[in-house]
Order: sequence, then C-alpha cells, then structure tokens
Amino acid sequence: MQKILSRVPEVTIYFWIVKILATTVGETAADFLSVTLNLGLTLTSYLMSGVLVILLLNQFRLKQYVPVSYWIVVVFMSITGTLITDSLVDNLGVSLVTTTIAFSVVLLVVFALWYSKEKTLAMHSINTNKRELFYWMAIFFTFALGTATGDLLAEALKLGYAQSALVFGSLIAIITACYYYFKMNGVLAFWLAYILTRPLGASIGDLLSQPAKNGGYGLGTTGTSILFLCIIVSLVIYLSFKKKPAS
Repeated sequence: MQKILSRVPEVTIYFWIVKILATTVGETAADFLSVTLNLGLTLTSYLMSGVLVILLLNQFRLKQYVPVSYWIVVVFMSITGTLITDSLVDNLGVSLVTTTIAFSVVLLVVFALWYSKEKTLAMHSINTNKRELFYWMAIFFTFALGTATGDLLAEALKLGYAQSALVFGSLIAIITACYYYFKMNGVLAFWLAYILTRPLGASIGDLLSQPAKNGGYGLGTTGTSILFLCIIVSLVIYLSFKKKPAS
C-alpha cells in the first residue's frame, strides 16, 4: 500500500524561523518592487500574482513536501498578500480597520468551509489536493490580514514598528505558553501563531527598512530584502539536505 505523503513541512523551530523571515521579505520586497523600482502597486500586484499562480501549479503537481518549492510559494504568497492589502488601502482608499475586519471574516469563512468538508484543520493532514487548496487559501488570507493588522497598529494607531513587533511577539509567546503549559488545542495554537507571525514579520521588516524619520532603522528595502532572502535560502538548502527521502 502506497504511503500518503504530507505536502507541508513538520512544525519545528526551523519552520517558524523561515516563516517569520518570509513574512519580513514579503513586506520589504513588496515595497522594493512597487516603490523603489517604481513599478507601482497595480503592475507589481499583477506580476506577483501571475508568478504565484505558476508556483502553486507546480506545488500541486509535486504532491509532497519539497522544501524549495514550498518556501518559494510562501515567500511569493507573502509578497502578493502584502500587495493586495496595500492596493486596497492606497489605491482604493479602503481603511485599515475595514481591511482588517474583512480579511478576518474571509479567513474565518475559509476555516469554516475547510472544516465542514474535511473535519480537520491540522497541519499534518495536508495530503490531498482539496486539503492543500484550503491550506493555501488560509495562508494567503493570513498574509493579507497580517499586513492590514500590522499597519493598523504601527501606522494608523501610531504605535510604531518596534512597539507593534513587541505586541505581536508577546501574543505569540502567550499562545506558546498556553500550548505547552495549559494544554491549549494544538491546531488552534498553530493557526493563531501563524496569523500573528505575519504582522510580527511585517513590523520587523518596516522597522529595519523604513527611514529614521518614520521610526525605522533606515536599512532600506533593498538591503533588508537581500539579507533576509539570503538567510531563507541558506535555511531552505539546509532543510533540503536534512529532509529524509520518502520511502
């Protein structure tokens, strides 16, 4: 009997490190492409969405977890999710409060539909096309929601990038403590932490890249994106060699 392979990675410390790095790149790379290269939000959104569709088609074709393919999809999904939120806010004038509420509702609907069809939202259960489709839909909207939430706290509510990162990091720490010490449901803990890593990464990205007058360290989107991409590539190469071949 053929073994059914999981299409996503195990949830380890490496998973969370690369995830936060990918969300940071999503924030800085979106700004780099649309602002620094002057492509504009609309053109950049179309280009990144097109690339994302191609990468997802390849990911579904593989039918198992391949570190390089999986994490490339995550990075481009992070970039695209950021661009979608920025387009709604900057181009269409939708408020950050509205986008935060709207993406929260959409994400809840995705989870509800997923659970109604599959009776599970567990990470280790992603082993069919249908479950993987729901999984990537959820991931995409966590990125869009995280961008809106991060910008809402840091910019609209003027909390600042460093303070916003501290807030989201503290919430993740609380969820982690609840999981390990108070027996919080593992699936719930995972998705709550996953959602919060997006605004955490976005806040870190803005803190590093934005100029000092905006409350950042002034490293710029180019330098920050390259630095974090190099770290991601190094970790993904390590995970590719570390991954045991499927039997």
